[in-house]
Amino acid sequence: MTENEISSKIIGASIEVHKQLGPGLLESTYEICLGYELKLMGLEVKQQVPLHY
Repeated sequence: MTENEISSKIIGASIEVHKQLGPGLLESTYEICLGYELKLMGLEVKQQVPLHY
């Protein structure tokens, strides 16, 4: 899968989550739902990964 294909899936899932839930919820709600949608699409999802620099 190319980077463009992955990006397209992520953007599509993000739009769909927002359409279904609407505006005004906590960011954590959207994060959980987006992760769920991306997993349904067969993508590996890691959330809240610490950055080491």
